[in-house]
Amino acid sequence: MTTLTLRADQTGERADALVSRLVPDLTRSGAQKLLERGAVTLEGRPVRKNDKPAPGSILEVILPDPESVDVVPQNIPLDVVYEDDHVIVVNKPVGLVVHPAPGHPNGTLVNALLYHCGNSLSGINGELRPGIVHRIDRDTSGLIISAKNDRAHLALAAQLQDHSLARTYEAVAVGNLKEDSGTVNAPIGRHPADRKKMAIDRKNGREAVTHWSVLARYPGYTHVECRLETGRTHQIRVHLASIGHSLLGDTVYGAKKSVPGLAGQCLHARRLRFVHPATGETMELECPLPDWFQAVLRKIDR
Repeated sequence: MTTLTLRADQTGERADALVSRLVPDLTRSGAQKLLERGAVTLEGRPVRKNDKPAPGSILEVILPDPESVDVVPQNIPLDVVYEDDHVIVVNKPVGLVVHPAPGHPNGTLVNALLYHCGNSLSGINGELRPGIVHRIDRDTSGLIISAKNDRAHLALAAQLQDHSLARTYEAVAVGNLKEDSGTVNAPIGRHPADRKKMAIDRKNGREAVTHWSVLARYPGYTHVECRLETGRTHQIRVHLASIGHSLLGDTVYGAKKSVPGLAGQCLHARRLRFVHPATGETMELECPLPDWFQAVLRKIDR
């Protein structure tokens, strides 16, 4: 069993929402199950799912021992940028799905990490699996970090929560952005008509902030750097599309016609900065622009 200590930090937040938000990879329904079995306590008393702990309240959460999951380890080559006993950072190629899902049960980053890491896996949320701390889209390349143990997973998840785990992307946007830099601060939620898409949702969406700056300008396109404060699904794609500059090759939020030579959106996770969960050292990692991205830049430089 793993026992976590959580501090309530928002007024009026239900216990199930609080627990699912602060425990990495724990769904709302998973949090409710923990609450129903009395695994969440406040001053020794079980907490109900609709209780609203006061800010500053300390909750104790008992997580179940991890169980094996039905995911097959696969010997898929990984471009490992950094690895030690606590974390592994991989440069993910375009086309590699992060998690197994309907339609992609195998051949994912999780399958590859299960093979590469062996028994060195985090078990947050009661499942024995690589501790994927954040995700990037299948057709986005670049740096992604995973935790090898629960302590590292929790520490990195906390950094995601307080925005100290910094992720910087490079992208090619359609059109010419008028300013040299800017910020899109617009909440993102599920699209009301298409559940596979995300959208700006100022009523029910979750906070989302993207800082962008121009790296180079080309006829009809802009090479931009995007720094995330938050990590919502499709955040950069939705935010840039919302200001009239969808990403080149993004057929979901931009032009419906695909771009020859591009598997999807022109987006690369270039840099990653985090505090090492064991040493406290600030780690700054970078991977170069892949060949396909450089080919795009050469093609639009005409």
